[in-house]
Amino acid sequence: MGKSLTRKIIESHYVSGSMIPGEEVFLYIDQTLTHDINAVMTYLAFEAIGLDRVRTECSVSYLDHNLLYVDHKTPDDHIYLQSAARRYGVYVSRPGNGICHAVHVARFGAPGKISMGGDSHTPHGGAIGMLCIGVGGMDVATAMTGVPMRLKMPRVVNVVLHGRLRPGVNAKEIILEMLRRVTIKGGLGNVYEYTGDGAAALEVPERATITNMGAEMGATTSIFPSDDAVRRFLRAQGRETDYRELLPDENAEYDEQIVINLDQLEPLAACPHQPDNVKPLREVEKKPVQQVFIGSCTNTSYADVAKAALVLQGRHVNETVSCTCAIASRQTYKALMHDGYIDMLMDAGLRMLEIACGPCCAIGQTPATEGIAVRTSNRNFKGRAGNPNAKIYLVSPESAAATAVMGTFASAEDILGANVAKLAGIREPEGYDQNDNMLIAPLPEEEAAQVEIVRGPNIRPLPVPEVPEQELHVPVSLKAGDNVSTDDITPASAEFSSMRSNIPMMSKFCYHRYDPEFAERAKAMGRSIIVGGENYGQGSSREHAAINPMYLGVKCVIAKSIARIHKGNLVNHGIIPMLFEDSADYERICQEDILEIHHLLDQIPEKRVIVHDVTQGFDFTVRLDLSENEIEVVLSGGQLRFLKKQLDGQKHTEAQKEKAQKEKA
Repeated sequence: MGKSLTRKIIESHYVSGSMIPGEEVFLYIDQTLTHDINAVMTYLAFEAIGLDRVRTECSVSYLDHNLLYVDHKTPDDHIYLQSAARRYGVYVSRPGNGICHAVHVARFGAPGKISMGGDSHTPHGGAIGMLCIGVGGMDVATAMTGVPMRLKMPRVVNVVLHGRLRPGVNAKEIILEMLRRVTIKGGLGNVYEYTGDGAAALEVPERATITNMGAEMGATTSIFPSDDAVRRFLRAQGRETDYRELLPDENAEYDEQIVINLDQLEPLAACPHQPDNVKPLREVEKKPVQQVFIGSCTNTSYADVAKAALVLQGRHVNETVSCTCAIASRQTYKALMHDGYIDMLMDAGLRMLEIACGPCCAIGQTPATEGIAVRTSNRNFKGRAGNPNAKIYLVSPESAAATAVMGTFASAEDILGANVAKLAGIREPEGYDQNDNMLIAPLPEEEAAQVEIVRGPNIRPLPVPEVPEQELHVPVSLKAGDNVSTDDITPASAEFSSMRSNIPMMSKFCYHRYDPEFAERAKAMGRSIIVGGENYGQGSSREHAAINPMYLGVKCVIAKSIARIHKGNLVNHGIIPMLFEDSADYERICQEDILEIHHLLDQIPEKRVIVHDVTQGFDFTVRLDLSENEIEVVLSGGQLRFLKKQLDGQKHTEAQKEKAQKEKA
C-alpha cells in the first residue's frame, strides 16, 4: 500500500521512535510560532535554558492577540517579547500586521515543513501541505533548542470531499459537519487528511478554515495536499519558489475514511456551548441577536469578507444588532479596501476593529447580559466571549452578515434569494501586497548578543515545579465536570490576558468563573489533587491552565480523559496526569476528600498507580497514559529540569568528543 501525505512528512523529519499509531516518535521541527498572551512564558523558559540563539529554520513571535492596552502590563509584555526575539534570533510580527496563523501561512509557511506553535489553532498551516501542531509554550521553547520533539504517532483519517459548495455555503460548513460527526473529543490521536475533487476545488484560505477548526475535534492536526491551489496561493504571495508538489500516493493506506458530499451541505450553526452542537441554520430558533462578529483567523480571508460585504451591500445592520469586523491580516485588509469591500461594510453600518484576535478570545466586544452573539470564530465555550451567561453561535461570514441584517438567524439565501449565485464569483486575489515592513527580521548573531532584554515590573520569573515525592497525602481541591476548558481554568479577556506574565497574580483567578473559591481553597490546602471528568482541559493551548494550578500546589489531575495539548502542558509543568481505570470511581470521590498514594515514584514507571481515598475508605486504580520520555519528564519535575539535564548531557558528550579528537591529533 502507498503512503499518506502525513506519513511522508513525518518520515522526512524522523529522528527516532516508532511509526506505529499510538506510540512515540521523535521529529525535527522546522518552524515555531508564538503569540503575545502565551509567549512570555515561552521566552522566559528559553532564557532559563541558557542557549544564545534559536536553532530552528524559522521562529516567529507574533504580537496579535491582545492589542487592547488597558494598562501598562500588555505593552510591557510586547516590549519584552520584541527584545527577547532580537536577542535570540526570532522574527517579530508587529501589532497590526495580522493574526499569527494567517500571516504565518502567507509569509513563512512552506509545503512539507513541520511547525509547532504555542496556540491550538496552529494546524491552520495544514492548508498548504505543512504538518502544523499546536502545543504549549514549554514545548515551543524546547523545539527552539533544536532538540527532536516527541509526538504520539497519529492515526491518519482520510476525509474525501466530493462535489462543490453551493453559493452561500462556506468552508465553515465543512468543518462544522465534521464536528457534528466526530465530536469535540473524537479526533484525539488523529490527523485528518483531506483529499478528493472537492478538496482540490477549495482555495487555500477555505482549506485553512477547515484545518484551523480541526483543533475543536481534539485532532493532532489536519492537512491538505500541496497541489495547484497551493501553487497559486504562493505565487500570489510572491513565494512560488517555496512551492513543491506533495500528494498522498494514489493507493495510500489510511486508518479510517470519512466521505462528505459538498453539494449536499447547507448553512450550519454551532449552538451554545460547544463547537460540536451543530444544527442546520434553518432549524435554529429565531431568537433576537444582539451582537454579530465577523472575525478571527478562522474566517476572515479576502473571499470571506467580500462575500459578507455583498450580502450587506445596499442594506443596513439591524438597529438591534451591534456588528463588528476584525480582518485577519493587514495584507487582506488592504486588498479589501482596494476593491471597495470595506466601503460596503461601513456603508451598511458595520464597525471595523483592529487587525487582531480581539473578541475571539474575549478581548473587547463582550456580549450583553444573557446576550446572543453570532460569530465567525472557532469556539463558543461558556465564558469564551467574556460573559459566562451569554450564548455564542458559530456560523459562516455569509450567514453572519445575513443575521446582522435580519436581527435573527438567517442565511445569505434568505437575504439575496436567487441573487445568492453572485457569491460564487468571489475568488482570492491573483496577487497580494507583499510589503513586509511590519516584520522585524532577526539580527546577525554577534549583534543580537549585545541586545538587552527589557522586563517590565509585571514580568515575573517562570515558576519551576518541585520534583515529585514518594509519598502523597493531599485533599481534592476541585471536583470538575466534563469538558472543562482551558478558558474555565484560566479565563480569557483583556484584563486577565494582561496578567499572564505574572503567575502569582494570575493564579489568584485560577478557575475564577468555574469555581470562584478554588484559588483560595487550593492555596490554603498547600498541596492538592484535582479530579475531572471527560475531555478535561479542552480548547486553547494556554499553558497557564497548567502553570497556575501547579503554582497553587496541585500535584496531580485525575480525570476520565484529558485533552492532548493540556496533558502535555501538565507533564511539562510538573503536574502528573492520571486517568481513572474505572470511570465509576469518579462518582465516588468528593471534593475535599483526602487521597493518599504510597510509593508514587516506584509506581509511575509501571504506568499504574493505586490511590486510597482516606475519607471514603476505598482504593482505586489510575493509569498513566504517558510515554517513556514523558515519564522521565515527570520524574525530573517537569520539562525545564529535564531539558537542561538533556542539554548538559549533550554538552558533556561534545566536550568528550572534542577532547578525544585533540588527544588523537
